[in-house]
Amino acid sequence: MARIDEIVNKPQRKETVIQFGEGGFLRGFVDWMLQKLNESGKYEGSVVVVQPIEMGMCDKLSEQNCVYTHVMRGLENGKSVVKKDKVDVISRCVKPYDNYDEYLRLAENKDFRFIVSNTTESGIAYSEGDKYDDVPPKSFPAKVCVLLHKRFTLGLDGFVFLPCELIDKNGSKLKEIVIKYAKEWNLGDEFINWIETKNYFCNTLVDRIVTGYPKDEDMELGYEDNMVNTSELFHLWVIEGTKELSKELPFHEIGLNVIWTDKMEMYRTRKVRILNGAHTSLVPYAMLNGFETVRDCVEDEKMCDHIKKCVFDEIIPTLDLPKDELVDYANNVLERFGNPYIKHYLASISLNSVSKFKVRVLPSILEYIKRYNKMPETLLLAFASLIRFYKTDMPNDDKDVMEFMKNASIPEILANTALWDEDLSFLADEIMKR
Repeated sequence: MARIDEIVNKPQRKETVIQFGEGGFLRGFVDWMLQKLNESGKYEGSVVVVQPIEMGMCDKLSEQNCVYTHVMRGLENGKSVVKKDKVDVISRCVKPYDNYDEYLRLAENKDFRFIVSNTTESGIAYSEGDKYDDVPPKSFPAKVCVLLHKRFTLGLDGFVFLPCELIDKNGSKLKEIVIKYAKEWNLGDEFINWIETKNYFCNTLVDRIVTGYPKDEDMELGYEDNMVNTSELFHLWVIEGTKELSKELPFHEIGLNVIWTDKMEMYRTRKVRILNGAHTSLVPYAMLNGFETVRDCVEDEKMCDHIKKCVFDEIIPTLDLPKDELVDYANNVLERFGNPYIKHYLASISLNSVSKFKVRVLPSILEYIKRYNKMPETLLLAFASLIRFYKTDMPNDDKDVMEFMKNASIPEILANTALWDEDLSFLADEIMKR
């Protein structure tokens, strides 16, 4: 059987994007989008992948000329759909731990405009002890600082950063740490001013479940691909950036679900309250009723009704985006929950449920009470289920949290401001009813 690199005639494009990370998410999200943008004729550019840690998959990707298949699977209007795209937008891979000089030479190419990254949630973090002369520095922000300084010394403009790490204000946080290294390494006020004025650090929100290499599955490709990647159909990228930047990467003009905005917070709130909130308000209730996966719940009338009441009747009424937009997003969430190609175990979602409930569900409860002067019945059932859940041996959380929740009374739990950041005693009677 022929290999994918033997049947794909990869075009030569100028290199315009530096990408920190070669894993499934970026290849099934950003690279797939850039492929579509190139094919549309609205953009011309390729990606150079930088392997941000010593061990990775760049060698395996390079073995097949950095081309691969991305397979998207899920439900579309209730019907099972599979889509397959060949992705050839990655030009080459660079491994700083093997060839640091090749990494630094990336600063010399004036065509590079964008830097994307997915170095996990812990990647955008300060690492004490990183030095400018390390080959290479350990942390991702330190590597970026060195690359930027090289760029600065060459008299070139900076980059547009589009980090995809799942932390709040990821662009602002990356910029903060890069500047911290610049100060610590005494690289000068002129360089720091250049970072501030010649670079854009965009905050972004990403949303797509990428399931990676399909082990023990035949994708029926008709050729050999050792880097085939899989994901759900749904995708969303919200980028906090200017209209001018949106014209440079016009994803939205070719039908991709990419939103350029000057106010991202409302979209983050939508995702946290609806998608994550639906998960967290479902999991304890469902596990107490013997369910194992999210899809099992969607296919059960009682559990699906619980999700719908939480989302459509009690969460959406507390949000300020246009209702039709919220309903459309929520319908997408339900369809994603029913994806037959993804086995999402409730037990894995249940990790640290107390802290998740505080961030994802409690704000909806409090806002509902504030707006409508009545109790959100289903969300309070979810809260009562959370407490009952912690009385069992099923939770996976901080040891002290689990011990307290298991042994404390409902009034004691609700009055614990360390857990909820406020005293929720006024909910005690309502919770005990459920």
